[in-house]
Amino acid sequence: WIDELHTMAIKFPNFHVDTSAYALHRLPPEFVAWMKGIGRKRVMFGTNWPMLSPAQCLQGLPDLGLSPEGEEAFLGGNAQRVFGL
Repeated sequence: WIDELHTMAIKFPNFHVDTSAYALHRLPPEFVAWMKGIGRKRVMFGTNWPMLSPAQCLQGLPDLGLSPEGEEAFLGGNAQRVFGL
């Protein structure tokens, strides 16, 4: 699904994704690499609440190795921009 994700992001400039299907420590390495590159402005943090709490979903955030700017965008900046918050 990573290939399809990349294709959709290139083809559709308004295409964005969230991480609600995964706790961060379970994200596929290919997805994390995408988050650090072209996906930096396209991915938003999401929880699978009530199945997983926000705290559970955030486990492993430091291990992703995001830049400070990338982490800020992921945790809220992208959502603020996309949804006009």
